[in-house]
Amino acid sequence: MADGHLPPGAAAPRRLAPPRRSRGRDPLGLRRALADRVLPALVAAMVLLAALTLAGAQGASAVAARWEAGAAAAMTVQLPAGTPAARIRAALAALDALPEVAEARAMDEARLAALLRPWLGEAPALPLPVVIELRLAALPAVPEALAARIAEAVPEGAVEAHGVWVARLVTLARSLQAVALAALTLVGGLAVAVVTVAVRAGIAARRQAIGVLHELGATDADIAGRFAARTALLVGTGGLLGTLAAVPLLLGFADLAAPLLGGRAATSLWTLPWGSLPWAWLALLPPLSAALGWLTAQATLRLWLRRLP
Repeated sequence: MADGHLPPGAAAPRRLAPPRRSRGRDPLGLRRALADRVLPALVAAMVLLAALTLAGAQGASAVAARWEAGAAAAMTVQLPAGTPAARIRAALAALDALPEVAEARAMDEARLAALLRPWLGEAPALPLPVVIELRLAALPAVPEALAARIAEAVPEGAVEAHGVWVARLVTLARSLQAVALAALTLVGGLAVAVVTVAVRAGIAARRQAIGVLHELGATDADIAGRFAARTALLVGTGGLLGTLAAVPLLLGFADLAAPLLGGRAATSLWTLPWGSLPWAWLALLPPLSAALGWLTAQATLRLWLRRLP
């Protein structure tokens, strides 16, 4: 009605509800094109492997450093029981004269008895030999040659060249570090391949929408940026999940390795070796994963968009 009044019995007109605003602009339909479950799960598995590899490399480095430092006292010379004090001093002087030996000292009888107590008991029936500990200046490249020179310097002594085994163990630990780094590189390459396949699948699913936006004037940077942002979100989420899953596993491995590093096994949750975990690397894994996903998506999209007319 012109005056705004309704005739008797007429129903009031229904007001149209305002259109709902979308939660986020997604003109390419990337929420459907890039799966939000498969890709994060695959990335989480690879980040878990990467975290275990990093921890293994750090553990191998710590063990190698401990063994290499312990090699400084890993060689001993045993003299027969009852060796005169003058002969012991002469042997110490001959050993100190060797350039590879930083210090030579005779082991205290009380300490030697304490070391042998688990095997000989409190009162050993046999006379104990004189044991001279050698602190080496550095781990020798050829421990066998050093053992031969020590035997020449002290002919009546028996050389226990534990440094030979220490050198081999250090070499093994260094080799494990190299293998861990190679495995980490392989995991990174696999992650790039997985993200590339996922992005290409998304392109195939939204090829028509991409073409329409491209014809309407959308720039390559805009289209690639949308794909890259979505990919970075999914890959970063997978990286965070993989990192969180790695923490309890790494704590268990660190607890098992504690005796090898001079520590003790944990007796409760609070005594676990929390400080031995590579927290800096673990904190970097999710953002590094997101950055890797972003860069991979950008490169894949821009290469594909170049082929469009």
